[in-house]
Amino acid sequence: MTSAYPYTLSVVIPIFNERESLADLVAAVTQALEGWQFELILVDDGSTDGSGDILRQLASQVARLRPLLLIRNYGQSTALQAGFDAALGQFIVTLDGDLQNDPRDIPAMVSLLQSDNQVDVVSGWRKDRQDATVSRKIPSKIANHLISKVTKVQLHDYGCALKAYRAQVIKDLRLYGELHRFIPALAAEVGARIVEVPVRHHPRTKGVSKYGIDRTIRVILDLLWIRFTMGFLHRPIHAFGGVGLVMLVVGFGILGWLGFERIILGEDIGGRPVLFLGVLLSLMGTQLLAVGLLGELLIRIYHEPKGRRQYILKDH
Repeated sequence: MTSAYPYTLSVVIPIFNERESLADLVAAVTQALEGWQFELILVDDGSTDGSGDILRQLASQVARLRPLLLIRNYGQSTALQAGFDAALGQFIVTLDGDLQNDPRDIPAMVSLLQSDNQVDVVSGWRKDRQDATVSRKIPSKIANHLISKVTKVQLHDYGCALKAYRAQVIKDLRLYGELHRFIPALAAEVGARIVEVPVRHHPRTKGVSKYGIDRTIRVILDLLWIRFTMGFLHRPIHAFGGVGLVMLVVGFGILGWLGFERIILGEDIGGRPVLFLGVLLSLMGTQLLAVGLLGELLIRIYHEPKGRRQYILKDH
């Protein structure tokens, strides 16, 4: 632990309607991390079952527990972001609050970060899932394959909440929508090195799952955003300008040829559909080039006034 961090480890767990599991969860994490200098941050994401009251009671009994109570249900990404913002540890670990992740895996994951300065993220792999029926296994495998292919970050299990990070990596990321499952890909984009390790997994014994088909739709939309940010966030002119330039060249080519026919050959071009195509391509190409240039200005406005970096420095 360096002097910049009051704790070696911050454990961040988002909570939503898990009152039956909270006492066991706190006990399991505390027991698994006996001897570690850590803090336990439980973020109540607007629970309606009294989880917030249970957290207050537990905090009065467990000194390491820091409850954060969000005013409403914002979603798992925002809950995690609140925990990351509050975390004071050199390393940050996340896991679900339903006791399916095993806190006993945390020491080995953090030790890997401590022993290898080249590793920035340790991602859990539920190699032997205890909740995966056929109806969940197949979509999960398809999703993991698709995400790995799109992001170019190969992981077996993007959905595993049990992950360990260096604080300087996670503190520079901002999470929106369902982006929490893409944290490894976001970290890789700024140069972080990721390793995946098998972790234990237990069947749910209390509470009910919060996942539904609507979540799948949101994940797909966020995946499109991730692909764009990973490829073009720092060079938007390449995303919009390339397509715009092609449209502009084709549009001007069409208009140039029609101009030749009208002026030199004296042909009537007023009612020809290709004229409208040339005008449309020229206008769209100009607009896309303008969008690309505006994107370049915005990315500089985002980074430069507040000194935001596009990279992460490793500890010596």
